[in-house]
Amino acid sequence: MASLLGSIFVFVLIIGLHEFGHFSMAKIVGIRVNEYSIGMGPLLFRKQKNETQYSLRALPLGGYVAMEGEEDDSDDPRSFNNAGLSQRAAVIASGAAMNFVLAIVGFMLFTLISGYPTQTVGEVLPGTPAMTSGIEKGDVLLSVNHKKIEDWNEFSMRIAESKEEVTVGYKRDGKEREVNMTPSVKDGRRFIGIKPESERHPLRSVKEGFTMTGKVVVTIFDVLGQLFTGDLGVDKLSGPVGVVKVIGDSAKFGFGSLMFIMAYISANLGVMNLLPIPALDGGKLLFILIEAITGRPVNKKIEMTLSFISFALLIGLMIYVTIFGDIARFIN
Repeated sequence: MASLLGSIFVFVLIIGLHEFGHFSMAKIVGIRVNEYSIGMGPLLFRKQKNETQYSLRALPLGGYVAMEGEEDDSDDPRSFNNAGLSQRAAVIASGAAMNFVLAIVGFMLFTLISGYPTQTVGEVLPGTPAMTSGIEKGDVLLSVNHKKIEDWNEFSMRIAESKEEVTVGYKRDGKEREVNMTPSVKDGRRFIGIKPESERHPLRSVKEGFTMTGKVVVTIFDVLGQLFTGDLGVDKLSGPVGVVKVIGDSAKFGFGSLMFIMAYISANLGVMNLLPIPALDGGKLLFILIEAITGRPVNKKIEMTLSFISFALLIGLMIYVTIFGDIARFIN
């Protein structure tokens, strides 16, 4: 039950704020909003306030903001189709922007609750290379293979990327030392058996929120590049079933872990939504860019046809990933 509630909470928050980004910017630039809905499918609740209907629907895997003149041209001077290019672009881009804001806040809360790892050794695991080499709790990690490290993440990354024996530089009792060791391998990842001390600091958490969001964005583009070159198979991705499982597993470890996975998914959604695919916000921005260059809007029928085809392909991809990725992993 906790896994289900955690998943619903994450989906509603991510999707609700994404749509709120569109909604709030539409209101700011004066575009008429007919409906703001969280969820898809059967209507559970609605409230009419002024010109906008606020809705809650049964399926928490989506949502939408219905603006006047977005799908069909309207004569209303406050319609989407009568708004300026910059106003329309701002409304479309605000959904993804809100996802990045949520990711930053989520990672900030995660580091504030769980702390952020420092370069000080908090624990040395028994029977590991670090223990055998004499690394002790309280040592301050300085370098890997004579290259200075800036933080724990850089240290662990260099160890993970090493191919053979590594030289670890550290400070103990004010004296700098070095020791050689050969990392162990588990699940394809190299490690030496060190857990860092963690610290909590509000200002550092703000910085970490931005830093971690940036790293996730870079990782997403790296994965997209591997998919494009064929180095990574589509079946390695996670669909809705896999995402729900990950959220459920994270919820078991407390609110901090739930904030981490929420921030990670939100950053993913922000990037994916900006891809220049007609069914996504990035595709709509592409059409606005074409209109800005040519001086006339893209033919509505062409836009709708491309959006429908793209949407069908995305649904097909989601089904494929769910069957051959999520379900296949559970069976095996």
